[in-house]
Amino acid sequence: MNILITGGAGFIGANFVKYMLKQHDYKIVNLDALTYAGNINNLTEIEEYENYHFVKGDICDRDLVDNLFTDYSIDTVINFAAESHVDRSIEEPEIFLKSNAFGTQVLLDIAKKHWKLDQDDKYSQAFKDNVKFIQVSTDEVYGELGAEGLFTETTPLAPNSPYSASKTSGDLLVRAYNETYGLPINITRCSNNYGPYQFPEKLIPLMINNALSEKSLPIYGDGKQVRDWLHVEDHCIAIDTVLHKGQSGEVYNIGGNNEKENIEIVKLILERLNKDKSLIEYVTDRLGHDRRYAIDNTKITTELGWSPKYTFEQGLEMTINWYLENQDWIKDVISGEYAKYYDEMYSQR
Repeated sequence: MNILITGGAGFIGANFVKYMLKQHDYKIVNLDALTYAGNINNLTEIEEYENYHFVKGDICDRDLVDNLFTDYSIDTVINFAAESHVDRSIEEPEIFLKSNAFGTQVLLDIAKKHWKLDQDDKYSQAFKDNVKFIQVSTDEVYGELGAEGLFTETTPLAPNSPYSASKTSGDLLVRAYNETYGLPINITRCSNNYGPYQFPEKLIPLMINNALSEKSLPIYGDGKQVRDWLHVEDHCIAIDTVLHKGQSGEVYNIGGNNEKENIEIVKLILERLNKDKSLIEYVTDRLGHDRRYAIDNTKITTELGWSPKYTFEQGLEMTINWYLENQDWIKDVISGEYAKYYDEMYSQR
């Protein structure tokens, strides 16, 4: 395979690039714009791999994407590239629509062109059998759950934030290119990820970093929002499974079977780091904050044979240890723009 991985310098993308290079002898082309959450230092250990190529660029750059397909004979696209933080989407929705909707459409259009999907002949059909486009999405496209029930692949899409609306737009474009042009696709929708290299605007690394620095731990509302937590390595294995076993046109939910309240996670982190709970500071809830998400992963477990291997307790211990051992990485990423953003998000709450 000649795989174009977009957004491969971000948290999930970087973990996936490294996982794939260790598991397979595929050619990997990593396209990332290196915005605030993309960090080239996440990939230093694989820079010398002969079958790995990094390209700095934007998925919205049609000419660049077109050239990459030509230069590297791309037959597989796995699209991680996305603006992904809800708080930022509330402040600047347009940026999210550009990357998550228009950028996805550019990738689809170039794939359609190079994979000759306009031709209804034997050559085109043979080509279809050897190409695939995977859209890495989120459970947030389903909206909010009540106290009971789980998101399935047939749950109606009902996004409640500019971020989730932009991801829903991208998902629907991917579906449309499958229905209209026969583009071989899969869409994966995961629950909340955690693990190494996660940018500290997200709950777990934010709380770890603040606790280590003896800073207050800002908790939205009452902290009882519920999420299903998935270790990033389990997520990587799941996407690899969908790549090799997924049926064209299908959606697969990927969940960790680990529902936790936000406040419960924060208290576990404080206990593990031997920090006082007085560091917890309840702040004004964010706009449109969904109360509960939870994934039903029956389809991928029964049809493709994947299941998560980490309990939340195991994964959290591994994650905390990684951040303890990589303080220089944290110091590097929280400088500059992040410091300004953090102040804007939390200082007035």
